[in-house]
Amino acid sequence: MTVSGSKVRDYRELADVARAVAERAAAFIREAKRPPAGSQWARKGLLDYVTDVDRGSERLIVEALTKAVPESDVLGEEFTPDGSRRAQDSSPQRTQSAQSEGSHSASHLRWVVDPLDGTTNYLHGYPQYAVSIAGLTDGRLVAGAVVDVARNLTYRAWAGGGAWCGDERLAVSKVTDPALSLIGTGFPFRVPHLLPRYLRHFAAVNAATSGIRRAGSAALDLVDVARGRFEAFWELDLAPWDMAAGVLLVREAGGIVTNVEGSPDVVRQGSIVAGSPDMHAWLLKLVKTL
Repeated sequence: MTVSGSKVRDYRELADVARAVAERAAAFIREAKRPPAGSQWARKGLLDYVTDVDRGSERLIVEALTKAVPESDVLGEEFTPDGSRRAQDSSPQRTQSAQSEGSHSASHLRWVVDPLDGTTNYLHGYPQYAVSIAGLTDGRLVAGAVVDVARNLTYRAWAGGGAWCGDERLAVSKVTDPALSLIGTGFPFRVPHLLPRYLRHFAAVNAATSGIRRAGSAALDLVDVARGRFEAFWELDLAPWDMAAGVLLVREAGGIVTNVEGSPDVVRQGSIVAGSPDMHAWLLKLVKTL
């Protein structure tokens, strides 16, 4: 889709909002005291945990985003785990923030937020976790930012403007031979019934490539595709907040993202296949047949 110059500028402004807010949340996470093992880990699902750090990060994000763009709403993992409520409806700051001065505006803008992607990694001190914020207008991804919290690196993208880490423009890998490729993945730990299919995928990908990596943060896995570290990535069960900003990064870096059926409509609960054009085509063909 061709994006007009004025739209690109608007989308870049939204990406700057996402970047600034994600960096504030990342600073909050770095400064917070990590909860001691088990004592403050609340279970929200099968092998899935949430802490006061997740909740505090999301409260900060919701307040800042709705202040910057009063007309927007927020879909966030901890406030709206089933996607059924607007996050700002639960935020006492929403009414007050709508009166802020000097804010941006956008019509039909929804922010999709993961305040701490990779909570299990964070809880164990494993340095692979992120803050992810994406903006959608009329259901279309137009802006996003991912902050690698432990490494203090910020990635941002906007529709028609490319994907960036600071002044470095990102581009997907040029490797086209699966035998030379490194593939990222995520285990379907929340949905055990998908494990047999996933294991078929794993065996086939493992036999055809130079390796598979699973680090535990889908947002950062997609960053690695956008940076060309991974040739491709797949996972069978992700939520919108897990992937939204990363999807835009990959696409703006020249990659392709679909679900395992080949549909580009991926910002919903479900599967994802991402990669450079050649490697996406190869991986998609493989996982669709198994």
